[in-house]
Amino acid sequence: MFYPSLNSILPLATISKNMKKTFRYIGLISLAALILFNGWVLLSGRGYFYKGLIYNFADIDDYKLFPKRVIHKSSHPTPWALSKNYNKKNISDSLRIKLTALETIALLIIKNDSIEYEEYWDGYSDSSFSNSFSMAKSYVSALTGIALQEGKIKNIDQPLCDYLPEFCEGDKKKITIRHLLTMSSGLNWEEGYASPFSPTTEAYYGTDLKKLINTLKPIEAPGKIFRYKSGDTQLLSFVLEKATGKKISDYAAEKLWEPMGCEHEALWSLDKDNGDEKAYCCVNSNARDFAKFGKLYLDSGRVNGKQIIPLDYVLSSIQPNALPDGDLDMKKSDFYGYQWWIIPDYKGHKIVYARGILGQNIIIIPNLKTIVVRLGKIRGARIGKHHIEVFLLIDELLSR
Repeated sequence: MFYPSLNSILPLATISKNMKKTFRYIGLISLAALILFNGWVLLSGRGYFYKGLIYNFADIDDYKLFPKRVIHKSSHPTPWALSKNYNKKNISDSLRIKLTALETIALLIIKNDSIEYEEYWDGYSDSSFSNSFSMAKSYVSALTGIALQEGKIKNIDQPLCDYLPEFCEGDKKKITIRHLLTMSSGLNWEEGYASPFSPTTEAYYGTDLKKLINTLKPIEAPGKIFRYKSGDTQLLSFVLEKATGKKISDYAAEKLWEPMGCEHEALWSLDKDNGDEKAYCCVNSNARDFAKFGKLYLDSGRVNGKQIIPLDYVLSSIQPNALPDGDLDMKKSDFYGYQWWIIPDYKGHKIVYARGILGQNIIIIPNLKTIVVRLGKIRGARIGKHHIEVFLLIDELLSR
């Protein structure tokens, strides 16, 4: 039997003692770093950082996390008619496989003002709340047009300074409403979804949107370059609030939900209790009421024959802004109007659509009198400036 000698034990004891000192030293450094980091987070006002770490990424049910303001349903709701062919023809197996892989929760196809096909997954229904994400940008655009119709805004070339004193300084006073609509403000907003330090993350998880927006500075001449920025839409909502004297949720309820005949109330997420709407995102509604908004634009801004958004504004909204794209080698944009996405020609059809980050879509095909709403938890790969599910859904329609 082997018995270690004292000489062999002493070096092992020394190593063990040294290792304990090393681990203790590492632990103290880590603790000090954590304390310093926490201090920096608190002193810099980035408390939202913790919420971002906990929830990691945006989710379609995030209305449960944030304070919200109710968008009241119409006092005269108008349910969608059902087509005589309602759900008689199923979607193709290939589309179903792809929609399932993208964790789709709702698919709605409306043709000639009647629901032709409707399906829900994962426990969601025709009245379930689901986050619009950036489809909300198209709603803000529509409300801008309505404010024009009412004379609350004189024209879209008005400077922001007319409404927001904070934008009467230096180069900020050159920024107009048009620049916000076309995402060409030149402000230093970083549209970063992965970084916990980006203004997009702070806007989503933070509690003071106005303070965040007022920190923005011009870094490019306005009206020269298209750069997709949620901050431009948020800023536009603050202009609307000043112009109309109403919270954007209340204005949307009165000017959109009421005339469109929406059947359910919606929820617009806020930055804090009784705070400001996350206007660049976060209208929580359902597929059928989202489709009502698609019908408004399919009908060129009219409801029951009444023009509630100026026709020239609607038509301008769905025309490419033709600005050099800062993310695409400065090629002219043929894919974005006034907060609407555009496919100028796909198999002979012009496509206009609103979209959200997790594959939320309100797709309008004017010459087919068709609206498609797809809601889900994942979006597919990007093809150019668009995502594959948009093309898949259009192909499905063309084959029906």
